[in-house]
This record gives sequence, C-alpha cells and structure tokens, in this order.
Amino acid sequence: MRNFFLFLSRQKTLRRWMETSRSAQGLTRRFIAGRTLDDVLNACRKLNQDGYLATLDHLGENVTNLEEAQRSRDEALEALRSLAQLNVGGTISIKLTQFGLDLSDEVCIRNVEPLVLLAKQLGSRVEIDMESSEYTDRTLRIVEQMHERYSCIRCVLQAYLYRTEDDTRRMCRLGIPVRLCKGAYNEPASIAFPEKAKVDDNYIKLTRILLDEGAYPAIASHDDRMIDATLTHWGKRPKDGFEFQMLYGVRRDLQRKLAEQGFRMRLYVPYGDAWYPYFMRRLAERPANVFFIARNLLRA
Repeated sequence: MRNFFLFLSRQKTLRRWMETSRSAQGLTRRFIAGRTLDDVLNACRKLNQDGYLATLDHLGENVTNLEEAQRSRDEALEALRSLAQLNVGGTISIKLTQFGLDLSDEVCIRNVEPLVLLAKQLGSRVEIDMESSEYTDRTLRIVEQMHERYSCIRCVLQAYLYRTEDDTRRMCRLGIPVRLCKGAYNEPASIAFPEKAKVDDNYIKLTRILLDEGAYPAIASHDDRMIDATLTHWGKRPKDGFEFQMLYGVRRDLQRKLAEQGFRMRLYVPYGDAWYPYFMRRLAERPANVFFIARNLLRA
C-alpha cells in the first residue's frame, strides 16, 4: 500500500485533477482550511468565536533552493503579523525542511530566526514540528538554540521513538514547552516501537512526565484512551496548566466536549496549495492514516 501511495503522489495528471476537482475539494475542506492566508484567517476567527485556539501550518516541506526557503520565511512572517492583528491567541507551526534544513543548518537558522524574533515581539510562539528521524537531532539543536535566545518555542516530540523519554526529560530540564504526538512516519523497529500498544503506553508515560515536569505542554491526540489518561493524571489542578491539540476537522465531537469542560483546545490548521503532495506523503509514510481518517469522518 505504501508503494501505491508513493506512485499516486508522482502522477502529475492525477494531482492536477485532484487539486481542481470539486469532489476532492469537498473532502479536503474538512481538513484543509483553504488555499490562502485570508482563508485560514477567516477559519481562525470562527474557531476563536467557538472557543478554540489555532496554530497555522502553511503546507510544504523539503524545499530545494534558497528562494523557496526565503519564500517560506516571508509567508510565515506575514502569517504571524496577521494573527497578531486578529488577536486570537494564534501561533504558527513550521517544518524546518521548509526553511532550508536540507540545504544546511545555517540556511535554516537564517530563515527561522526572524520568525522567532517576531513571535517574541508579538507575544506569540513558533511551534517547530518534528519530521522523520533523520532530522531529529538537528531539529532539537535548532530548537534549543532558538529557545536560549528567545524563549518562545514549542517543539514536537514523537512517542513512538525509543529515544523520546530522554528527549522529553531534557526539554523539561531546559524549560522548553513540548507538543507530544504519537508520530506518523514509517520508522524501523530498531528506533521506534512497532506495536501500537507500546506506542500508546509510552505516550501515557511521557504525558505524565510532561504534566508533572514540563513547561505548559500540549497533549496532541485524538485517542480517547490518551485523553482519559491525561485527565486522570491531571486531576483537579487548574485547567490552564496545559492544552490539548487536535487536527482541524478531526474528532470535532471530542474537541467541543473538552472545550466545554474548560480545557484549552488548540487546533492544528493547515492551508495552502501543497495539500495534495502533503496528503499523499502522509498516506505513503503510514497507510494506517487512511483508516484513521475514514473512521473519524464517521465519528464527526
């Protein structure tokens, strides 16, 4: 199945049809807020009215030249400024390969640092997504460097990697906020738990560490068991000590339930023209995502 999705991702005719098809747009509208910054800002305004926070993800990754990396930087700067004008408590999420990490660490830092500086000035935050394991060490080095200079970073850690407990404890010691997710890349059993049950157990273990020792963690899951474990461990402590994060359009029933209980809920809101390659790569990396999306479409 993985090869099948990789094959589809390379079919230019199919991509053009998907990106212009009304049927495809009807499907993606559930998960992609729109193609333009104005589209996603309108979505953020509505989400905020409904009691949600948002973090914006301008789709795209693995840029191949300086011009693309600089364009990503400029688009992110514009998004930060626009969010500040809306005054809805929004943040931006970025993938470092979109800002030149494949070119060099230095190129990436030159493009990311202006974002972090602006976020600091605006009282906002830059959330740095984690990509496949080949980037983990380099990503965390840049996270630590930006945190030391500006203290307005949150980094993503993935519970399915064996190393993540050590990374979690280090982030806690350094005071770096963490968004904990399970992980969606196709990693070998030599570095990642291959069984879902072990990933779940590790997620709960890491959640408890973050809730007890972390700096305003984000618990990113749509899994009822993970949510219940979080609520049980948190107990009667103030509800503003952490936040839940979920994907735009996924488990809207659970999003509403938690928000109505007074917990902070931040939705990860993707937008842009690059939705098709993004979507197909996610399916290729982890075909179980197909069944996850189908299941949650039925659940609301």
